[in-house]
Amino acid sequence: MSAVARRLGVKDASLYAHVRNLEDLRGRIALLAADEKTIRIAEAIAGRAGKDALVAYANAYRQYAHDHPGRYTATQIPIQIDPELLARAPGPRRAVELTYSMLRAYALDEPDLTDAVRLLRSTLHGFISLEAAGGFAHARPVEDTWARCLDGLHTLLEHWPAHDDEGEPA
Repeated sequence: MSAVARRLGVKDASLYAHVRNLEDLRGRIALLAADEKTIRIAEAIAGRAGKDALVAYANAYRQYAHDHPGRYTATQIPIQIDPELLARAPGPRRAVELTYSMLRAYALDEPDLTDAVRLLRSTLHGFISLEAAGGFAHARPVEDTWARCLDGLHTLLEHWPAHDDEGEPA
């Protein structure tokens, strides 16, 4: 907290007038980032459906991670957040609503819809994390691979595997 106070040019005591501790600060940053990312995604997918919405969603998600790597990371790790603060924060709840709404164009029912949400988040986060770590050193342009991944996601979502009554693969 002392380093944060120094960076902001305030005394430690002044910082503690706004946040309780480092965990509280991290939680507030995560909520701010979730809200920012959700607004960006909502603007990108407005009026779109199907593959067009999927690509717009993924591109906005990835661009936020590129523009704000620290804040993006804050949205990906479990943090203890004051329940009252969380209840007032629209970002996390709206992010879930947007994701499920965007994927409804693929006519998936539960449990497939939840599985598709998890697949989407895992794919986007995995690609973004590897990209940020320099994990794509091959000569092929990363943008080409990104586009192919999104094509693949769209194809999979359109042809989602069947399951039995218990949600297990048929």
